[in-house]
Amino acid sequence: MTRKLSIAYFAIFAFLLNTVSVTAQDLPGTNGKQYILGEIKVTGISSYNESTVVTFTGLKKGERIYLPGDRIRKVIKKLWNLELFSDINFYITKIENGVADIEIHIQEVPELSEVRVEGVKKRKGEELIKDNGLTKGVKVTENLITNTRNYISNKYKKEGFLNTKVAINVSSVKDTTNTNKVNMLIRVDRGEKVKIDNIVINGNSQLADKKVLAAMKNTKKKKPLRFWKRSKYIKDKYQEDKESIITKYKEKGYRDARIVSDTLIVNEDETVSLALAIEEGNKHYFGDITFLGNSVYTDKQLARQLVIQKGDVYNGVLLEKQIQDQTKPDANDLTNLYQNNGYLFSNIDAVETKIENDTIDFEIRIREGKLVHFNHITVSGNDKTNDHVIYRNLRTKPGQRYSKELVVRTIREIGQLGFFDAEQLNPQFLNADPNAGTIDINYPVVERGASQIELQGGFGGGGFVGTLGLAFNNFSMRNIFNKKAYRPLPMGDGQTFRIRAQASRIFQIYSISFVEPWLGGKRPYQLSTSFSHSINYLFNSRTRDVAKDQRFLRTGATIGIAKRLNWPDNYFTLSQALSVQHFNLKNYNTRLFTFGNGYSNDLAYTIGINRNNTSVNPIFPTAGSDFNVSFKFSPPYSLFDGVDYKALADERSALEEELSELDRNTTAGSLRAQEITDEIGAIDQERFNWLEYYKIKFNGNWYTSLFNIGKKPLVLRTGAEYGFLGAYNSDRGVIPFERFALGGDGLGGGSLDSREIIGLRGYPNQSLVPQSRSNNPELIDDGATIYNKYSLELRYPITLKPSASIYMLGFLEGGASYDSFRDFNPFQLNRSAGLGLRIFMPAFGLLGIDFGYGLDPIPGTNTGPNGWETHFIIGQQF
Repeated sequence: MTRKLSIAYFAIFAFLLNTVSVTAQDLPGTNGKQYILGEIKVTGISSYNESTVVTFTGLKKGERIYLPGDRIRKVIKKLWNLELFSDINFYITKIENGVADIEIHIQEVPELSEVRVEGVKKRKGEELIKDNGLTKGVKVTENLITNTRNYISNKYKKEGFLNTKVAINVSSVKDTTNTNKVNMLIRVDRGEKVKIDNIVINGNSQLADKKVLAAMKNTKKKKPLRFWKRSKYIKDKYQEDKESIITKYKEKGYRDARIVSDTLIVNEDETVSLALAIEEGNKHYFGDITFLGNSVYTDKQLARQLVIQKGDVYNGVLLEKQIQDQTKPDANDLTNLYQNNGYLFSNIDAVETKIENDTIDFEIRIREGKLVHFNHITVSGNDKTNDHVIYRNLRTKPGQRYSKELVVRTIREIGQLGFFDAEQLNPQFLNADPNAGTIDINYPVVERGASQIELQGGFGGGGFVGTLGLAFNNFSMRNIFNKKAYRPLPMGDGQTFRIRAQASRIFQIYSISFVEPWLGGKRPYQLSTSFSHSINYLFNSRTRDVAKDQRFLRTGATIGIAKRLNWPDNYFTLSQALSVQHFNLKNYNTRLFTFGNGYSNDLAYTIGINRNNTSVNPIFPTAGSDFNVSFKFSPPYSLFDGVDYKALADERSALEEELSELDRNTTAGSLRAQEITDEIGAIDQERFNWLEYYKIKFNGNWYTSLFNIGKKPLVLRTGAEYGFLGAYNSDRGVIPFERFALGGDGLGGGSLDSREIIGLRGYPNQSLVPQSRSNNPELIDDGATIYNKYSLELRYPITLKPSASIYMLGFLEGGASYDSFRDFNPFQLNRSAGLGLRIFMPAFGLLGIDFGYGLDPIPGTNTGPNGWETHFIIGQQF
């Protein structure tokens, strides 16, 4: 058998090879002598062609080469750099007449066949495999194994598992067809989370320990009742918190504060303690602040915007935010002052020019740049919504001065349409040309489902309330007769078309509505029309009985128009509506109106003003407010109908007094009582032939992002509602319709006998009646003329993806209803607290469930707190 000699051993007897041909077993080493390459053979490979490897090395038969030499070293290095081989060897197999045959023996890196992860849940294991690219067929190099081990270890250490251990075992696959495949087993031992037993602060005299620790938002020591922020040690978060401490000092004037040392101490119980030494330095103050380079704004205008004056305590954080607040794109700072006026390429820096004792002078150096205008404005990604629906809502127009405020506002307007994923709205700035002073902007959008199927169910108002509805929120009425536009329905013009049916033991409601947000397509005049028909049965909440032979029918239509305003600002909308309703009573007798068989007509005009500047996502607003004030009123018929309502009121009072004195146990008394009841009914029919009233309502919600948990905001929603129903003529009295019913989930709001159902969680539907008649069963269901309601709600998003937006909430609520202002007491409330969940899916709208605990008894009962109530929410939002 011929023996092969490695080039590394060819050194000593090269001189013997000048003229003598030798066999392989007699070959001595070379000493860097030049040879002519003969045959080049590649062995050990399985996946690659021999000629491919030879070609890659660059070695050619017949070339002169030194053995050993730099050329061979470079070839070896080149092959190693491929990371495809686990072993590479060069051999000289024959030398004859100055010609050397060589053999390259390579061992391929094995391929991954299967990988398993032990020690973590299956889903987490799959994530680790994906994150490290451990796919079938990948080359299993030492580098891959090391990187995988380090990645997993560091990942869990960042989550507080400082003692994480990762073992990776690679084993050959027992396969006779291909032995160059391996299986990988990853064992993860996270150990216990390392918690912080104590945090010691040294060197601080100006800020108490409590304030320093409060600045550390993510690094907390163990406390028995601490559950909101866990006391685990995470290195990255700890570094952020050390920066937060310095930031806190800078806010208080201590410009030179620094952490001179920090020590991590591992305790015997596997917890850690942290010790920080702080050097606070001296307190500083702002001195002279001068502006350089400004020509667009005067020094006074800039100083007014900066709001920092000479002699103020130095606050480096405030100075930075007043120049450019990175946390708020619409902040009232100097950078936005310029960028909202067209100076996109402006740059503003604050430079310390003099420090004397405890006073620091600053220069605000401004490079204004050239005035910039919008050039091309485009939209992309809308495959369902027509271009004109988006373009008409853009606040940025070609030729306008660049304005960051208008870009932010445009993003909000597109998000508020509800047709696109608000979380993925990010403008693209293209072709910015500082010399020409132009910039192009593209607004990419991601469509989401706009049509909804409403399948609503819940218990309230006397039983189960079921709703079936179809809402087409991006409808196209102009294509209603275009067969080609049905995919499956004509869509894309931003119109809303709804069909809805709702029913329970007490009522049935059918409605249809249409909304055109841009009447004529050129101006933001919203036209809305609706038609409804309902049947309502008399319900007694005390006995829970429903009288199907006592009912009334309600048929109505409304037409309205709303216009966006530019004053006081362009977030305001003025709306107006004209409505007409016909009430037909059939044996429907209550204490409010006694004409059991009769009718009433309602012709009313409503004017309202709304201001909505909530942030981009209408499903989960994180900032801004939304309030609405409306005034609804009917014509003052009593001024011109010629009816003496005082005489009618006096007559009615006399009849009621006589009725109360009758002995109904006698035949004559019973007959007379019926006659009096009929006469009162005739009076009431005349009083309420045409309804006369006015109604004022206010509803406001404010949204505030408190702080982030992870990367998601915790949002506080604050809400307040008020309502009042009044009469022009006290002799005619307050009408029995349009009243307020408080309590429950709010299902059926605005339905029934034209009353409004006001939700207040933690209590049964419509159970919170005025205290003045809580003990009178005959008046219990009549509704109130005044109500107030207050809400506090903490919201945290679980996911805000287009397929489903989910957030959880906790709430505190309080409210009450009254018969008159004499009884009104804003502090005497029915209170509740609880938790809930909301899920918004494009196909079904808003779904939710609330668990509310009524903290007070239901009016008219003395049983203590009402206790827990479960509310199902579908198609509406608190």
